[in-house]
Amino acid sequence: MQTVVLAAGEGTRMRPLTAAQPKPMLPVAGKPLLEHTLDRAVEAGANRLIVVVGYESDRVRDHFGSQHGGVDLEYAVQEQQRGTADAVNAAAELLTNDPFVVLNGDALYDQASLNTLYSNGPAVGSYRVDNPSAYGVLQLAEGDDSRVTGVVEKPANPESNLINTGAYVFPADAEELLSVETSERGELELTDVLEAVCNRESVTAVPFDRWLDVGRPWELLAANEWLLESLSTRLDGEIHENADLNGPVVVEEGATIRSGVSIDGPVYVDSGATVGPNAYIRGSTYLAPDSKVGHSVEVKNSILMAGATVGHLSYVGDSVLGQRVNFGAGTKVANLRHDGQPVKLTVKGDRVSTGRRKLGVIVGDDAKTGINTSLNAGVVLGAGMTTEPGEVLDRDRWEDFKS
Repeated sequence: MQTVVLAAGEGTRMRPLTAAQPKPMLPVAGKPLLEHTLDRAVEAGANRLIVVVGYESDRVRDHFGSQHGGVDLEYAVQEQQRGTADAVNAAAELLTNDPFVVLNGDALYDQASLNTLYSNGPAVGSYRVDNPSAYGVLQLAEGDDSRVTGVVEKPANPESNLINTGAYVFPADAEELLSVETSERGELELTDVLEAVCNRESVTAVPFDRWLDVGRPWELLAANEWLLESLSTRLDGEIHENADLNGPVVVEEGATIRSGVSIDGPVYVDSGATVGPNAYIRGSTYLAPDSKVGHSVEVKNSILMAGATVGHLSYVGDSVLGQRVNFGAGTKVANLRHDGQPVKLTVKGDRVSTGRRKLGVIVGDDAKTGINTSLNAGVVLGAGMTTEPGEVLDRDRWEDFKS
């Protein structure tokens, strides 16, 4: 089935990690988020892929080219990010007169449920959450909890906790319904198209066993944790005989594990990455290409993006380090509040709870710390930011923060 995958947005809630790359291209478990979504779409039955691009679109095109998983891949451009209906409308001229699937390129869907979605239609993916007011809540037909009659966006008093996952199967003529009016949020919403389809035919609610909307930095860690659960050991790189590897660990060809290194999986070490000597890596960690973990460094449950370096005698826990970040020797990251409350993080100017008891720091591309820097839990360093030697930082530092 032809499939439209939305990947045009910058992802402002993911700043500063999206300062130079679109959110769907942020890496987890060895691949960009978008690639994991495309993989699952192909597995579910996509026979044609249309990716809607916009912000930093060349990064998407250069990475994927014109095919993925043996399936032809085309691109549609959303010139201005005016909403999800506008994004699908950008792809309308590429659609054939057949039913089509729409997926979000920055969301994760469990494979079995996605397979079920592809075999139904019209349909929308559904999922039960603890905080439905933050999502679009699906309305169901009375006496039939499998038929959707509408959706209410972010209701103050939701009727249920069943929400829209942003995964749809639309009928062939749904593209005629894409010219919707601007919503109260100032966007052209795909949920209005869903409403129009619901008004004229039966739409199935397909329950997802597992789903994750990756919209904020700590959800990148959650995505990495999920995807590394199924990791199988593969050791193709150079591994010193005195290294100790336990649990599921991938060491790609071109990666180097030096003497005295201890790794407790699930851990993914990508090509060109180096670890050690005498370093300790544990807990759902991804080391991207050309990243470096130095002498006597411990990294726990973190993502180090391409070219990121953590100097010797440092600790990094539950953190995301952007491209080419450089932590000076002795940099320490705190990842736990002493009062036991969830760590808070700044998102679009507001300090919000992450719901995570343990969370370290979020660091934008090219940021650097001086030696013996201490970073408190929930600190955000903007792209290109620096710290002084010995500095203790418990507040965010942005170059040019805009909400």
